[in-house]
Amino acid sequence: MSGSLSGSLVSAGLVPAGPISFLDGVRLIDHHCHSVVAGPLDRAGFEALLTEGAAPAPGTSGFDSALGFSVRRWCAPALDLPAHADPDDYLARRAELGPDEVTRRFLGGAGVGAVFVDHGFAAGGLLAPSALGVAAGAAVGEVVRLEAVGEAVADAGVDAAGYGDAVRDAVVARTDPGAVPTPVATKSVLAYRAGLDVDPTRPEAAEVTKAADGWLRRRAETGEPLRDPVLLRHGLWAGLDTGLPLQMHTGFGDRDEDLHRANPALLVGLARLVEPLGVPLMLLHCYPYHREAAWLAQVFAGVHVDVGLAVPYVGPRAATVVGELLELAPFGKVLYSSDAFGLPELHLLGALRFRSALGGLLEHLCATDELAPADAERVATMIGTDNARRVYGRMPA
Repeated sequence: MSGSLSGSLVSAGLVPAGPISFLDGVRLIDHHCHSVVAGPLDRAGFEALLTEGAAPAPGTSGFDSALGFSVRRWCAPALDLPAHADPDDYLARRAELGPDEVTRRFLGGAGVGAVFVDHGFAAGGLLAPSALGVAAGAAVGEVVRLEAVGEAVADAGVDAAGYGDAVRDAVVARTDPGAVPTPVATKSVLAYRAGLDVDPTRPEAAEVTKAADGWLRRRAETGEPLRDPVLLRHGLWAGLDTGLPLQMHTGFGDRDEDLHRANPALLVGLARLVEPLGVPLMLLHCYPYHREAAWLAQVFAGVHVDVGLAVPYVGPRAATVVGELLELAPFGKVLYSSDAFGLPELHLLGALRFRSALGGLLEHLCATDELAPADAERVATMIGTDNARRVYGRMPA
């Protein structure tokens, strides 16, 4: 094991020494993430990005959480501060360095070779994907958010009868292989907009026209987001028709979703329909339903999983979450993602916690003679990068 990447991260104090050796030198492919805030943040703005809620409750601090303590422990050294730095000292140093340098340090420290970016959510004030790639020293692929495409079609002006075809055409255009950044996948946030327990079948054209008639009028009058289940299903199938992997948000997210309706087990019907198409179905986040997601990956050839968003949020418990996912999920069906949004710290923490969790698990399996070291090396590379290369196929340069 060469020590080039992991050794440098350890020596810089950015990762815990020890259980990362099987990820030594592996530049991770982050198959789902978002961009980061381009400008400075005050304390309230920073703490609001330490939670999936709107902001910490009055009288409390976002720093008093597993994620907040992780920031102080593992991100402070990247800012030339001692581990466990006081929050005020941390934020003062962050302001002193400025957002460009802070972003460069954290994204560069993540050790990723490629980032697949969903830039279809709250993009105002965030770095453009190309700038994110420069800061990370990584290739950039685009994840096309289908609901954002549908809303853009509506806002551009279309009648109900033309909406269905216009969405299909727009999805085809957005996923053209010559686009920059390279489109690598489509994505749906059906879990947020209607729940995963909707009819998974492709809607008929007449259904789409009828649903569009009502929603387009409401959109024009009130700006209503795309929540109609028929139109969401239409967008979903427009994404599947491209043949690109389809990413689906499941599990842990913000309060816009009903968590029990984001259980990936509710996607069994869709998985059965998608399986014959050969289109990879990528289940994002999954926690706290990661065991259900692991079962889906076990029984459906096209289903793949990650525990992206949860890993930095649960802090040192990340090892447990990753271990529970790998109880049942085939190792060839698991990918790395950070789902980092807003704070560049989350790009570093996602990678750090994942390296430590997976590395620690593989070390334990070798120590108990459940796995040969050569197999552990292969599994680490498989999950860290090779699975993404195989599944996505269309890789950005």
